[in-house]
Amino acid sequence: MKVNLMDMSLAELAEFVEEAGEKPFRAKQIFQWIYRGAAGFDEMTDLSKALRAKLEERAEIKCLDIETVQTSSDGTGKYLFRTHDGNFIESVFMKYKYGNSVCISSQAGCAMGCSFCASGIGGLVRDLTAGEMADQIISIERDTGEKISHIVVMGTGEPFNNYGALTKFLDMVHAEEGLNIGLRNITVSTCGIIPVMEQFADDYPQVNLAISLHAPNDEIRNEIMPVSRKFPLNELIAACREHVDKTGRRITFEYALIRGVNDSDDAIRQLANLLRGMICHVNLIPLNDVKESGLRGSSRLRAGEIAEFLEGRGIPCTVRRELGSDIDAACGQLRLNRMKD
Repeated sequence: MKVNLMDMSLAELAEFVEEAGEKPFRAKQIFQWIYRGAAGFDEMTDLSKALRAKLEERAEIKCLDIETVQTSSDGTGKYLFRTHDGNFIESVFMKYKYGNSVCISSQAGCAMGCSFCASGIGGLVRDLTAGEMADQIISIERDTGEKISHIVVMGTGEPFNNYGALTKFLDMVHAEEGLNIGLRNITVSTCGIIPVMEQFADDYPQVNLAISLHAPNDEIRNEIMPVSRKFPLNELIAACREHVDKTGRRITFEYALIRGVNDSDDAIRQLANLLRGMICHVNLIPLNDVKESGLRGSSRLRAGEIAEFLEGRGIPCTVRRELGSDIDAACGQLRLNRMKD
């Protein structure tokens, strides 16, 4: 059975080529070719024909297939990928003044069951491998012809429930021979898996942490985010404060504004009190409507009012730029629509 080189770290690749009777430096060449977007060994022109033939016999590069691309008028690209076993995953390509960013998925489907999110409809299918996570970026670079400088692990799935693949992925894309992306240019989002948050602070103190918060109290959070029943809000906020103390880096709190659920004046006052004194930033997200949930997003006018209130209480805050409003922008929506076909 052929091995998939896409899932190998540089160290694993070095071991593979040595076992094949080749010099260790060949691993670096192959690894660099993979991260330049080579989908086959015939593209690796600085390898001998004999080595390419040997690789063809023993290995493969299992790349994701681009199933659909939706391109917004603002340049945002929503990618639906098909994996080798027929699952569908999503990524989003976004253009900013500071560079190009890709939001990637860490799982096919999601087990977290957040009521406002299309990603969890249908539940978790399986974890993605480190190579499948990296290939979302490689494929988008190949398709757009543009370099990615920032990564957000905030698409479908809970990254901290796939921690082994996540950490391997971070090492691979950070490697100089890989995508050479600085750890400070990577953000990982979690619903709040506290034990893994603590491990993550030790393992990757330079990587940015984002918390999918979405509620100012347990009553609301238990209703819309089942994870809160296992990890109550007071414990999550305590873990966040500990993370900031340990890493010296601010946390971003993602707060999807859901009309009539978490956007009242009282709810926002509670949010301000909850985060008071913490080095943090609140990213307000006017929710993209997902008809299956029956929930509707707050208006951008209301989002602006909330941002002004939080800023007045000393909590840095932005309203997420409206990207991809003319495509299936809601997380998981493109995948969900494809699954219905």
